[in-house]
Amino acid sequence: QVRLVESGGGVVQTGDSLRLSCASSLRTFDNYAMGWFRRAPGKEREFVATVNWNGRMTDTADSVKGRFTISRDNTENAMYLQMNSLKPEDTAVYYCAAKFGISDYFARAEYEYNYWGQGTQVTVSS
Repeated sequence: QVRLVESGGGVVQTGDSLRLSCASSLRTFDNYAMGWFRRAPGKEREFVATVNWNGRMTDTADSVKGRFTISRDNTENAMYLQMNSLKPEDTAVYYCAAKFGISDYFARAEYEYNYWGQGTQVTVSS
């Protein structure tokens, strides 16, 4: 059974930083692109960032570009989201997801991902 486990969420103030981690049980982790999504209160889940299978290419939503950085470590079967200059509108449950495939295509749609974690809460107070 595939497991994706997010960690690193918490309550911070505006302007603070957080680093989210996603630990994967995927046996062929480097055969998957990975992504971060988030769901804010009362809103639909939205794309945040994605990284391709070897970590050399990333795509980031305009709303977080320049503040959030996605990365991965295939030796650790892990993915990360460094979040800087956090704003109250970044408050959400953050989910990691895995999409099978070795390509340079950036997947921003939820349906393209095969596996999902349970999420970690990030709360940014003003």
